[in-house]
Amino acid sequence: MISSKKLSSVTLTHPTGKIKGEIKLPASKSEANRALIIAALSGQESELHNLSEANDTQLLQRLLKSDAETIDAEDAGTVMRFLTAYYAVTGQHKILTGTERMCQRPIKVLVEALRELGADIAYMGEEGYPPMKMNGFSGNGNRKLKVRSDISSQYISALLMVGPLLPDGLELELEGKIGSRPYIEMTLSLMAHFGVSATFQGNTITVPHQPYKAATFSVESDWSAASYWYSLVALAQEADITLLGLKEKSFQGDRAIVEIMNRLGVYTTFTEEGVKLTKKEQERNVSFDFSDCPDLAQTVVALCAGIGIRVDMTGLESLRIKETDRIQALQIEVLSINSSLEEITPGVFRLTPGLLHKEKLSFRTYQDHRMAMAFAPLALLAPVEIQEPGVVRKSYPRFWEDLQKVGFEIVENE
Repeated sequence: MISSKKLSSVTLTHPTGKIKGEIKLPASKSEANRALIIAALSGQESELHNLSEANDTQLLQRLLKSDAETIDAEDAGTVMRFLTAYYAVTGQHKILTGTERMCQRPIKVLVEALRELGADIAYMGEEGYPPMKMNGFSGNGNRKLKVRSDISSQYISALLMVGPLLPDGLELELEGKIGSRPYIEMTLSLMAHFGVSATFQGNTITVPHQPYKAATFSVESDWSAASYWYSLVALAQEADITLLGLKEKSFQGDRAIVEIMNRLGVYTTFTEEGVKLTKKEQERNVSFDFSDCPDLAQTVVALCAGIGIRVDMTGLESLRIKETDRIQALQIEVLSINSSLEEITPGVFRLTPGLLHKEKLSFRTYQDHRMAMAFAPLALLAPVEIQEPGVVRKSYPRFWEDLQKVGFEIVENE
């Protein structure tokens, strides 16, 4: 087991390059966090099963029960955005803050929309960024909103979930290209599971005023977490991996990893328990649009740099405002493996791989869980050092232990 103390880095190696095993993935924090907010909005007791062990979900559970005036969302984007809407529309008086990085992540689009609906929200620092003071809700605002849809779908999901509680419901017109559409559809599907009907026609979503109902809901395993195992299979000399708890018909946009990795060397077989992953032939030059699944981009970049596949990518706009500027972080880290990531035309990025030198590789994580897990699979090619490995607690706390189950040797560096 990896110790709980804070480590400066871990060094990963694999003696054989062959992996085989059955992995119980963490539950989806995207599903879990939406279900927690909706259950709280219902005001009734709902049974939620298989809630994610991810720090973001555990944090949201604690904060929803907290009577404190100051609420610290830490580094959790969904927690910050969902609670902003939740506290605003339920009329709670709270101060909402987070880590230094969280207070650099914009929230103006969501706050302006909530103000139009009748929320009294004041910035306590820089305009457009946390921390914020929530000063109640009048309920006499405008029910029809226009919201930019090309920044973060979490703004839209936050508004949709509180929509049924508004006196006249909510009509949301999405302006521009809709990013991460599957996450919006996940939100609407979960709302329907808890008794709320809505319509999504063209770029307009209409949610009538209506009550949520208590319900039982079991959270699916996390397809984002699965993506790192797909990368491991693609990089391994031999692989036979079963991932438990995934569904062929999923709410999660990151299920797109099935089709993406089919081109990058991994075949998926759906079973009653989940999915079975085996190796297949890879394509050499590929292109992908990550508009609906931006969290998969880091996995694909690290993998393609490792196995020498050139890839062109679009739909990366939202990566600038994540836990770190993920585009910049990737551009820096792939340099250490003789690869480059460049914007060749506006909005189009190309990963050009170089020759991988198989001495020890080292990667920084930028306080971003996905940077750690995206680059760790390269340890099947060469020894890999991952700095600040504790960041995985945000979404996949058992990641390092699960790697040990399939034969990785991990040395802790204090």
